[in-house]
Amino acid sequence: MNTISEATMRAFLAQSISSLNKNKLNGLLAEVSFRSHLRALGFGDRVSRGGWIARRIGAGQFAHRTAVFFPETIIPDHEYSPDRALPQPDIGLHTICATFHQSGIGAYFCSPTISKDQNPDSILWHSVQLGLPVAQQYRQFPESVENLFTARDRRYNFLRYHSPSEVIPQDAIAEEFTKEHLRVQFQNAFKAQISDIDGILWGEQFTYPLEIKEKTPAFDRGLGEYFGLDIGPFVKLAYFAARRGNLHALFIVREIDHQETRNLVDWWFITFEHLALFASWVFRAGGAAMGGGASSVVCIPKAEFQRLDRVHLEQL
Repeated sequence: MNTISEATMRAFLAQSISSLNKNKLNGLLAEVSFRSHLRALGFGDRVSRGGWIARRIGAGQFAHRTAVFFPETIIPDHEYSPDRALPQPDIGLHTICATFHQSGIGAYFCSPTISKDQNPDSILWHSVQLGLPVAQQYRQFPESVENLFTARDRRYNFLRYHSPSEVIPQDAIAEEFTKEHLRVQFQNAFKAQISDIDGILWGEQFTYPLEIKEKTPAFDRGLGEYFGLDIGPFVKLAYFAARRGNLHALFIVREIDHQETRNLVDWWFITFEHLALFASWVFRAGGAAMGGGASSVVCIPKAEFQRLDRVHLEQL
């Protein structure tokens, strides 16, 4: 057998994720809920899996090379033998990756094989670059992107944590393990700035990288009700907007009634162009960030968001 069980996935995540605080967990839940919401609206085939965006680092080289990676999700207890026929990426992902390529960002689909049962160290990744006018062949990953990034001169222990992975919901475990394993493999080989991508929406007009958060609205006398967005995700969305072309970005909010009960109130979204027009110019202290530290946020009036429903999705 060449499989990875859910228990093995959880053991790996316990070592790879530095902090499983409430924000991190709620973020995972929001992503799962978002995909369910889109399927209910008939747009389930318009959103990609999550992935990573990585940028070259170094004096005079920072951000001069950028690539995105979208992995095939490893299903628990599914066979991934070394001689398996690697899958053909779906048409939607080809379209998404063509947009990234035209914006100067290399785009790759990554597929796994497993040589030893229940052994994450035996997972070998293979990548194929998408978005080019000529079909490409699979190559071993991350070696396939060695021309884009600086090789790591010494090994770094990315599996040193002791996080309570049992709190991760079952319907999020496979995608989270897949993304984390791919990240560790990449960072074992290269030094780079790396950030996650919650998903890509293939709209009627544009391609939209997504930032998905779960929020309760706060109140300010000058702004009215507002949603906060951490500085890091704000800058990432600004990066996509700066690339322009057919590449836009969306900030998605799953509004809840309370941080403890987490009952859904409604789904909202705002394009980055609109967000940049109405975001506060003064940062505010936020709650705990994904990594566990304190965050700073920009504030966007809730009144500037649109409801995430079929009518508005058809206009994107």
